[in-house]
Amino acid sequence: MIRVAVRSNESLEAALRRFKRQCNYSGIFRLAKANTWHEKRSDRRRRERRERLRTIQKATRKNDPNRRRVRRRTYS
Repeated sequence: MIRVAVRSNESLEAALRRFKRQCNYSGIFRLAKANTWHEKRSDRRRRERRERLRTIQKATRKNDPNRRRVRRRTYS
């Protein structure tokens, strides 16, 4: 369960933004969207497999020692 306490001198809009951010990070919105319609078991397996592959590829790209690192110039 996510709780957000409104701090002193904090607007309600800022607290609401923090609440939305916490919900987004925890995956509540994704789960709520997933449960709004029925998904066939085969489609769910296919989607979950694609998600797993995407996370594995992202992790291997991140840990690749031959990856070219782009250095951005700072203009002053």
